[in-house]
Amino acid sequence: MTPLPVTLLTAATLTGVNGWLSNRIGALRRMHKISVGDAGNEALLRRMRAQANFIEFAPMFLIMLAALELSQANRTLLAIVAAAFVAARIAHAVGMEGGPLQRWRMVGMMTSVLATVLLALWAVLCVAGLGC
Repeated sequence: MTPLPVTLLTAATLTGVNGWLSNRIGALRRMHKISVGDAGNEALLRRMRAQANFIEFAPMFLIMLAALELSQANRTLLAIVAAAFVAARIAHAVGMEGGPLQRWRMVGMMTSVLATVLLALWAVLCVAGLGC
């Protein structure tokens, strides 16, 4: 049995999300012939920021997820929080497109923060001996 199945599946899924974010940037770069930076193209800037924000959140989430899983925290609950985080990161990226989709940015950001803070609090409780 894999010692960290929730973390491994979440990391693999987030790697796919990062690839999707990268491909969306590449498509706009090719379409507008922009090889470096954003050249003032707001759509490209939005997609670049969506990926940058993803990279700012995902590593700490995965570190805490792995640490809790190694600490034998409830895997079902970890999987639920991880699924919410993955969905939130996708929602955030979709919302970064702006326009009528913009509300998903807020939903994605709030859910990402909530999931990350939840894992952090869970980790503190675990360390304090109040249950993992």
